Amino acid sequence: MTAPMVLDGPMTGEWFAAYAQQVLAPTLHPGDIVILDNLPAHKAMAAREAIEEAGARMLFLPPYSPDFNPIENAFSKLKAILRKAAARTIPELWDAIRDALPRFTPEECANYFTATGYEPE
Repeated sequence: MTAPMVLDGPMTGEWFAAYAQQVLAPTLHPGDIVILDNLPAHKAMAAREAIEEAGARMLFLPPYSPDFNPIENAFSKLKAILRKAAARTIPELWDAIRDALPRFTPEECANYFTATGYEPE
């Protein structure tokens, strides 16, 4: 990852276009490929233009079923932990996330893959 960003709110086409123009595009080089899921915000024309002007291209992942995506199980647990933490500010939320991550053991994460039909090594 070359251009991380934290957003306090939902990702919209407007936000993604601003991110692509101000954060992502300056890190891109001709021939780079930006891989995206099919979130509607990722299809904002201004974002595409910024990426292509940098000489990169966009590649969209195929649609998938969340039932077969291991990260969805981890997100489910994380969301439950965060609800119990009841963080009310952004700093409290970051602290709650930091405190939650050690609760995910390697064995548990391997089980997330197994439950979705993948065999981790």
